[in-house]
Amino acid sequence: MTNQLDFSSLRLAILGGGPGGYEAAMVASSLGADVTIIERKGLGGSAVLTDVVPSKTLIATADTMTRFLDAHDLGVEFADETAVSANLHRVNQRLLKLALEQSSDIRQTLERLGVRVIIGTGKLLDNHRIEVVPGDGGETTVVEADALLLALGSHPRELPDAMPDGERIFNWTQLYNLTEIPQHLIVVGSGVTGAEFASAYNGLGSKVTLVSSRDRVLPGEDADAAEVLEGVFRDRGMTVLSEARASAVERTETGVMVRLADGRTVEGTHCLVAVGAIPNTEGIGLENAGVAVNKSGHITVDGVSRTTAPNVYAAGDCTGVLALASVAAMQGRIAMAHLLGDTVTPLKLKQVASNIFTSPEIATVGVSEADVESGRYQGDIVKLSLHTNARAKMLGVKDGFVKVISRKGSGTVIGGVVVGPRASELIFPLALAVTRKLHVDDVANTFTVYPSLTGSISEAARRLHVHL
Repeated sequence: MTNQLDFSSLRLAILGGGPGGYEAAMVASSLGADVTIIERKGLGGSAVLTDVVPSKTLIATADTMTRFLDAHDLGVEFADETAVSANLHRVNQRLLKLALEQSSDIRQTLERLGVRVIIGTGKLLDNHRIEVVPGDGGETTVVEADALLLALGSHPRELPDAMPDGERIFNWTQLYNLTEIPQHLIVVGSGVTGAEFASAYNGLGSKVTLVSSRDRVLPGEDADAAEVLEGVFRDRGMTVLSEARASAVERTETGVMVRLADGRTVEGTHCLVAVGAIPNTEGIGLENAGVAVNKSGHITVDGVSRTTAPNVYAAGDCTGVLALASVAAMQGRIAMAHLLGDTVTPLKLKQVASNIFTSPEIATVGVSEADVESGRYQGDIVKLSLHTNARAKMLGVKDGFVKVISRKGSGTVIGGVVVGPRASELIFPLALAVTRKLHVDDVANTFTVYPSLTGSISEAARRLHVHL
């Protein structure tokens, strides 16, 4: 005899089909709830259709190009020095096809689980009803539910004097319209999105100028990692303009001109404006349901994804917690666990592993060196350059490092940084150590393959050994 609860009578409506929405739908449906998901464009949301999937597919092509161009150092020779080039039209066709396939796969999975999928635009009437205008022009309907989850996502922030036209001036959702590699791409914004696209198009063969309003690229990331990346950018011919705020972007006869606040101008053939994102919370009827938003327009949530309205949860970029698909998905799963009375652990941001898909990649987890330097945490830090790692030498890797942070006194792993190829994969052992509160000796005494890049993680842990 089991004590499994019956949720077949619970009706859940989810507004938004991105990672926060579709992951929540899978969890709730698997536990027996009656689930309806309403999505404006397609399952997967912007993460799948216009953001994560297409951009990282583009980056994968650029990374392959970069590795080919660096192959000379490994003794690889080409009969034709101009043999390696990118057909951007084919690249973009492939990435958009992958995005649509991924979206279709998600929809099929949800429908197999019994989730009702509606493609249309929704607006909250109260905390139990969503008015839906179908995307096919059909009749407006009202979806009633016992609980709601809002996974509304976000859209690119635009500058009044730099409005994208999809031809020469772009936001990051429009770049896939390009059919030829830009001769000179100016990227306004040196955060994660700007840095990733600057790295990608530099790898694809564009001349790139990166305009940063701050004193360095990736101002919110590990300072050592940002320094390595900026050095790589400059070595690969990229122009990085630091402390240069863009005030306007204009079309010219041959391309674009970016005006800087100090009076300087930069001319190129194309411009990407990557200056942040705005949550899709306006005009959605949040006030009708009693859902509060903060000054930036993000929905206020607690550690288990509850909003200020009874029976209404929220997940993803619209909450402003951390704009990562993995965090959105976790917020959605946590919301469902709380709603349905399952075992629930509140979201812990210091356990979130994140990655910046530049070349080299930058991955982080847990407490940062800045946290230690500010006194918020007491920690010991060891940083090992990859240039001493045998596997890195074999691969021709010259730029990158591993940084491990342990709690002072106890030796518990509390943070880490990896800069290098496939850092997104290499961060996992450190994320596991942080989440499970492993001791540096646990990491150091775990066998690693020789030679391997993970050997540097083990070595850093050994150097943090606490002598008792």
